Amino acid sequence: MLIAVTREVSPAIWRCELTHLERVGIDVNLAKAQHLQYEECLAALGCQVHRLPAEPDLPDSVFVEDCAIVVDELAIITRPGADSRRPETISIASALEPYRKLFHIQAPGTVDGGDVLRVGKTLFVGLSSRSNQPAIEQMQNALRPHGYTVEGVKVSGCLHLKSAVTQVASDTLLINPNWLDARTFSDWNLIEVDASEPYAGNALLIGETVIYPASFPRTRERLEARSIRIMTVDVSELAKAEGAVTCCSLIFERR
Repeated sequence: MLIAVTREVSPAIWRCELTHLERVGIDVNLAKAQHLQYEECLAALGCQVHRLPAEPDLPDSVFVEDCAIVVDELAIITRPGADSRRPETISIASALEPYRKLFHIQAPGTVDGGDVLRVGKTLFVGLSSRSNQPAIEQMQNALRPHGYTVEGVKVSGCLHLKSAVTQVASDTLLINPNWLDARTFSDWNLIEVDASEPYAGNALLIGETVIYPASFPRTRERLEARSIRIMTVDVSELAKAEGAVTCCSLIFERR
């Protein structure tokens, strides 16, 4: 069974951290409604949704992905790159503890889960404004005994690695090559985002279906042309907080 840990939208989301976007108004009630639709998509694809309560004092806390990286053998509790987000990890660690042994990233390491793309036994970690080399080294030390490889990838122009590349099929990645070196992923089939939709590289693969934002119809056409099954969700308000479809859940096999 798949578990999907989510968290309700904070009423303070309008005070979120922003790096690459200008601050605009966020309709909190609409954001909550869109998040509920997102959770309904997770459930429809077979996930048991474990919803955590909202954190009124933590504006970005709906983006639970940044707080942990979960593999079969353990869960790595991150040390987010933004100081304001570090308290978010406390409740995430409590939620994951019944399912996995926990490993905590320590200073000077910083890493956001949005910078971590796992493909098989390889974890690509974005070297970004939020994630650094000391964290990569700690992750490698924790995961090497379990057969994993951790590889750093330079990212520019976007917040996280998974803003630029995500998995959309067993052998296929969706990518914006303007934000990283696509040669890093030469072993996979690549689908480039439409040039008019630079933020279209974030997709959430569950089983054989991709949860995908409604905001990027041209890139969606490219995915469907490659016979990728799409479940569309509107996350326009969460996107104003630099969020995307992978950001709002932590998905893993119950063991």
